[in-house]
Amino acid sequence: MPETMNWKSAWSWMFYDWAAQPYHTLLVTFIFAPYLTSAVVGDPVQGQVIWGYTVAIAGFLVAVSAPILGSIVDAVGPRKPWVALFSLFHVLGAFALWWATPGMDEVLLILAAFAIGLVGAEFTQIYTNSMLPEIVPRRQIGLISGWGWAIGYGGGLLSLVLTLLFLAENTDGVTLLGIPPILGLDPLVREGTRSVGPLTAFWYVLFMIPFFFFVPDTGRRMEVGNALRDGLDSLVTTIRRLPERVSYTCFLGASMFYRDALVGIYSFGGIYAAGVLGWSIIQIGTFGILGTLAGFAFCFLGGFADRKFGPKPVIAACVLVLIVVCSIIVGTSRTHVFGVAVSPGSSAPDIAFMICGGILGAAGGILQAASRTLLVHQTEPGKVTESFGLYALAGKATAFIAPFSVAAFTDFTGSQRLGVIPIIVLFLIGLALLVRVKPGDAHA
Repeated sequence: MPETMNWKSAWSWMFYDWAAQPYHTLLVTFIFAPYLTSAVVGDPVQGQVIWGYTVAIAGFLVAVSAPILGSIVDAVGPRKPWVALFSLFHVLGAFALWWATPGMDEVLLILAAFAIGLVGAEFTQIYTNSMLPEIVPRRQIGLISGWGWAIGYGGGLLSLVLTLLFLAENTDGVTLLGIPPILGLDPLVREGTRSVGPLTAFWYVLFMIPFFFFVPDTGRRMEVGNALRDGLDSLVTTIRRLPERVSYTCFLGASMFYRDALVGIYSFGGIYAAGVLGWSIIQIGTFGILGTLAGFAFCFLGGFADRKFGPKPVIAACVLVLIVVCSIIVGTSRTHVFGVAVSPGSSAPDIAFMICGGILGAAGGILQAASRTLLVHQTEPGKVTESFGLYALAGKATAFIAPFSVAAFTDFTGSQRLGVIPIIVLFLIGLALLVRVKPGDAHA
């Protein structure tokens, strides 16, 4: 771990978040997901169901393979080749979404492409996160982690604004500027909205250049064949020792639930707004801008808070805020705000949901950045990538629970609003487990 900060390396590492965030902002949450459920599938409730199952399957694939690949990479050494490999998944999966035409029959092919891209995005994040302790002094990890997440929000925000102004068409065929989509894209077959797939792919390729040029990588330790054996032995040893490492194990368990809940609210936020409040793509995008702006601003502040107070109290505060916000969302519909009836045509539900979106963006970003810091503090030396692999397992082993439970509860109740209730339960479980986690260098 370095003693001094190399700011060129640190900024180049942070630009990974800038490059990767549009996949989550444009595709998972605000533009492509509501477009697919409303225009491609055509039934918001059924669309929410199949979208939930797709995200769950992608999460399961990451969960079962991340710890194994993480332990192997720790044994081999260099991480950039693995980042490059899964970047290819990210780019090809995103680009293929261009072919998601309204009312198409081959929806499963589009869902498969999205899942491939999501798997690539998750694995690149695992490997880039594991490089953080090797390029940043320990006392600065919380600050750089928070700033990286803030910069990622900035990338998501700019890509979302550009999409709304120039590409994504409303029901009347014009963008937020009141013009048809640029580049001659045909609004009748939603080419402007579909172009977020290629935009996400090109954005990632362009802004990953600093990472590959300026972020240092570790040297090769052994060949892949030997690394497979040693990596698996290391992983088995780590798993066997989990009952002895109470703090580390409880952190993995806590993050398993509260991150799963966060993914659930992010994955269904745009779909919820479209189905329950009747929002258009433009309104959902505006909602996304507000949430992303809040995340951008507060993640910088969260980095300072992480360095001053430590990551654990920051995480606990964010989870409490998210529980309150989700409870408000469940009580908000076209006719009610916080469970209180409003007059027909009232804008109060829209305003309430916009405010909730801003709070979700701020608390969610800080939560993820602080979790990244707390994991480093719980990690044994020499097992950073393996730990981030287990962290991914912790996040993905139950990653199917939030989308599956939302999908199943929505299917059972026939209500998108009530389908959010399982997310609150997951946040509460995560908060309870966080109590047993020790702050600081728990492995020492």
